[in-house]
Amino acid sequence: MFKRFGLLIATNLAVLALVSIVMAIFGINPSSYGGLFVFAALFGFGGAFFTLAISKWSAKRATGAYVIKDPRDESERWLVNTVRRQAEQAGIGMPEVAIYDAPEINAFATGANRNNALVAVSTGLLRSMTRDEAEAVLGHEVAHVANGDMVTMTLLQGVLNTFVIFLARVVGRAIDGYLNGGRDNGGGGIAYFAIVFVLDMIFGLFASMIAMWFSRYREFRADEGGAALAGREKMIAALERLAQTYGQSTMPKTIAAFGISGGVGIGLKKLLMSHPPLEERIASLRNAPPSRDSVRQGIVA
Repeated sequence: MFKRFGLLIATNLAVLALVSIVMAIFGINPSSYGGLFVFAALFGFGGAFFTLAISKWSAKRATGAYVIKDPRDESERWLVNTVRRQAEQAGIGMPEVAIYDAPEINAFATGANRNNALVAVSTGLLRSMTRDEAEAVLGHEVAHVANGDMVTMTLLQGVLNTFVIFLARVVGRAIDGYLNGGRDNGGGGIAYFAIVFVLDMIFGLFASMIAMWFSRYREFRADEGGAALAGREKMIAALERLAQTYGQSTMPKTIAAFGISGGVGIGLKKLLMSHPPLEERIASLRNAPPSRDSVRQGIVA
């Protein structure tokens, strides 16, 4: 906990310092809201798209995933052939298929676009799931790719980053001016930086809630896509099987939101969860109208 808090402080201080330095270099006046907004947009979207651009590389590095180029056994051939068939059904390019070592049942998909993605499954999934259940999980991940969830999440994160950076500094300047008796010091004092630092964290928390709401929404859509590609009963069975290791994850935090299984949250913590509870996902599939089993409707609707 202390390490995370320290990292949060260091990150915010680094952002504050970098924003201030770059604004000084380019002569952006903090009193010019138009200039500040443009800079906030460049900074906010730049970081989000850089993360997307290196997502496959960073995911492989973080999990130690082995990409299947030449299948070594029947199990690997089945994985590659299943993903290829589902990708053709979904109308996307063939993703890279990988296996990573982890005891829990999990899988993830990432990549910069629909035709340049990565689908990876854990060794725990391969040991614990039947072929039908694993097929549904692969369909879920292929649906994420087909829905463009990684790009959409990046765009949303860019917008949220922009407004956090912009609003923290606008509100910070107003508070700083009030505390200084209405005198405008251009937002350059120590008090201003302290205020902005706190506002960055507060606004960032609310931004995270919005991002996680969308993350939970896209899990329902991906479940529908998995049902369309593999069959509804297979998708339900796969989600029920996930309950064996639900809430357990050795997946790095940087890619945890892209896994099929997320953490368990209670009370307000649920607002910061990337995945809805399994029982809600299963109920949603059971109650979905039969028309949603259409591949095109289930994936891109």
